[in-house]
Order: sequence, then C-alpha cells, then structure tokens
Amino acid sequence: MSDALVAGTTVLSPSGQAFTVSDALSAEFEPGDRLIATDLEGLLRIPAKDHDTANTAVTACHRAFNDMEAVTNDQIIDFYHQFAAALANDEIWGQIQSVNENDVASARRRGRSTTRLVVSDKMRQGMIDGLNRWASMPSQRDAVLETIDHEDFRVELVGAALGLVAFVFEGRPNVLADACGVLRGGNTVVMRIGSDALSTANTIMSAAVIPSLVAAGLPRHAVTLVNSPTHASGWALFLDQRLGLAVARGSGPAVAQLGALAQSVGTPVSLHGTGGAWIMASATADPAHFEQVVTRSLDRKVCNTLNTCCIERSAADQLVPAFIAGIHTAGENRGQAYRLHVVEGSEGMVDPALFNETVQVLRAEGPVDEPCATLLSRNDLGIEWEWEESPEVTLMVVDSVEEATRLFNQHSPRLVVSLISPDEVEQTQFWQQVHSPFVGDNHTRWVDGQFALSKPELGLSNWANGRLFGRGAILTGDGVYTVRTRYVQQ
Repeated sequence: MSDALVAGTTVLSPSGQAFTVSDALSAEFEPGDRLIATDLEGLLRIPAKDHDTANTAVTACHRAFNDMEAVTNDQIIDFYHQFAAALANDEIWGQIQSVNENDVASARRRGRSTTRLVVSDKMRQGMIDGLNRWASMPSQRDAVLETIDHEDFRVELVGAALGLVAFVFEGRPNVLADACGVLRGGNTVVMRIGSDALSTANTIMSAAVIPSLVAAGLPRHAVTLVNSPTHASGWALFLDQRLGLAVARGSGPAVAQLGALAQSVGTPVSLHGTGGAWIMASATADPAHFEQVVTRSLDRKVCNTLNTCCIERSAADQLVPAFIAGIHTAGENRGQAYRLHVVEGSEGMVDPALFNETVQVLRAEGPVDEPCATLLSRNDLGIEWEWEESPEVTLMVVDSVEEATRLFNQHSPRLVVSLISPDEVEQTQFWQQVHSPFVGDNHTRWVDGQFALSKPELGLSNWANGRLFGRGAILTGDGVYTVRTRYVQQ
C-alpha cells in the first residue's frame, strides 16, 4: 500500500516479471489503494473502498467462524431446513423472482449471457433439494477418521472445521445455496457474486439466508456476501490470508487470475475456469450409439458439455455423419441450428455444403448469421466455445486413439474426457494414458457432484495446472475439512 504511484516505476511480480507503472494508472491511484503485480494481468489496482468492503466481510465471517464452535450439528441441520423452507415459500420466491427479472433484463440490455442467471423453477427445486441433502449427510466435524493403537495409548485422527471458505462466482444465483454446504462441517462462507446477479443474491440473503441463520441459532455472518460488483473486491477477497480455501467459478482468464492471487498468499484453491469436454470415437464405436452420446453431451452449455470431438480416421465415413446427426439433433432439441469448427486437414470428411450454408446462431448479444461450418487452426484446438442456445463444437479426424489422447493432454484444459469404444483393452490403455480427473465411456454430462455423487457440487477442478493434492476434483461441502490429531492414554 502506498499514498502515491509514480509513472515509470518498475514493479516486480512474485516470479520476477517486471511491469512499468503507466501514466493512466499513476493518475487514477489514490491514497489507501493497493497495487498488486501479477504474471497473468500485470499491475492490478485495488481501490481502498473495494479493499475495505472485502476486509469488512471477511472480518465478520471470521468472527462467525469462531462462534461456530458453540453451534451444534442439529442447529446446522435446522438451518438447511429453514433455508429450504424459505425457498419453497411462494411469497419469498416471488420476491426473488421479481428482482431477478430486473437483473436478467439489465444483463440482456448489456449483451451479457443470461443462460445461468434466470432463477427458474428447476433452479429453485435444485437449490431446495441440495439444501435437504446437506441436512441429511453426516459431518466430518469431530468424526474419528482413523485410530492407531499402541501399547498403552492410541492416536486418533479427528475431522475438524477448516475455516473460512471464499467463493467468487459469476451470474449464477444457485451457487449461493450450494456454497452453504460448507457450513455442514462447521465452516463459514464469504462470497462475491458477479454484478449481473448481485441484486438477486442480496434478495436471497435478506429474504431467506439471514432469517434462516437467525432462526437456527447460527451466527448471522456465517454466510456473508461481499456487497460489491467490482472485480477488485474479488481480488481483495482472495488475497486475504484468513481464508482456509478459495473457490472460483466462472470464465477461464478470470478464474486463473483469482487462483493465482489466492495461491500467492498461500491459500489452497479449487478452480477450473476453462472446461469443455472432449470425446474420442474409436473405429470400433457403434455409430448409432455414438450419435446418442453426442446429443446427450450437448443438452446445454456448462463446463462438462462436449466441446471437442476426435474421430478415428479408419471409421470416419460412418462416424462423422453420426456425429453431425448428433449435434443436429441437439440443436433441434433447443429449437436452434448448430455451429461446427473443423480442424484444418479434417475438412475432407465433412459435407462441403456445410461450409457454404448460413445459419442463425443465438449469441449473448442476440441472433447472428454465421456459416454452419468453418475451418479451425490446429493451434486453436483448445478453444472452449461459450455458446448460448446453439450448440457449438470442434471436430478433428485423427489417425488413432493414441493421437487423440496426446492432443487432449496437450491442448485441452484436462477436465472431462470420454472414449466411445466397446474394446476393454482400449479403454484400459486410454485410462492409463489420458491426463484427466474425469474419464468415462459415454456422455460427458455426468461430471457433476449432484448427479455423479448425489451431493451438491461446490466446484470442479481441472488438471490444467497440475493434479490436486489429497482430494478429488469434485469439491463438495463434506470434503471441506482439516484433520486434528489426538493422543489418548489407555
């Protein structure tokens, strides 16, 4: 922190990269502001107001964590029931919907994506179901995880609350309820939500969360919202060393930036940012089955949606048409056309008419006329397509499953991958060689905590920046804990 910033000053990042203070940054810097040097984004200015907002929220949440020691498991269970009942209350939900409609209208006027912003009846039921699941699950807090017996004493490994868990996420109101899962183990949660959904989140807090905390006897700030729409408040939040875990959900660059900030002060992170699933179709794949897998993997755009498909050349004559039919059906199911990006060198396997056909694609800014199929450089194989309603995928024809595996390991975010093949030997080799935490032999949309593990998911982690230490890539509330060690005389 400094009271002034001089243009031309050289500032080093933690890794030693040098950045120069610009005239514009010098002019806007004010006393009390903070300057952070990052490898990804260069120099970041955190205004004093944003730092104070985040600090106030973390301080309140930290005090609440200390008070959670006196809270019983039954009280925490009661909170989940209270919160679920509030969301089930039509009057309360009507308030939330009314505010959300304004958020959605504002986002659309600004050309923002609203696919995850709308608080639909399906989202409402998902939030309620998730809260009730947390209420029914055991807690790791004070649970004896392992006992080691000695001659006259024993050592017990005992689960304990981790502390403050911070979330930064974009316009997804349902994540606010998901994040409350960390309370099951005695933790507290502090959140910063994107500007598109901030008013909706504030209404959920005031109408449902805070009354439920009070009614159950939990500290009022056990769930705390950083009431700021700025990115800088999220930066300040993730730089706070009082956090036990930092979870970022959203776009790739933003998540990478936030993760780097948290890690720079030693805070463990859960983040993936860039998703987009890959499917490899072996020459042994059944075309009809493959077509169904493709369609099922494209029902909507999330991080585990099919993004890139590699098809083995020796069966491309049968499998490429099946692939095209699958994405065509996925588009029809949404009342939309589809967009296909064909990697250079694979265009000979695709109907040439698709490159000359114009389709209407629904983007965040509205309908746009685009070619149905376009060529894509091999260097761009890792692009994740952020589509709204019109399915958008990459196709590449490869010489072998081994080549597809190498391409995945090199170009993908290393998140979700499936091999469509009935050959068990081929599946075993694929499992051993592919670098991904989520590997399957069917559709890709199974990678979701609530679907796969029957637990509400707090976040996923890819392997883009290395494998995870001591935990799975699906983060759930009952997985947020630490371990204490107790000596007991016998």
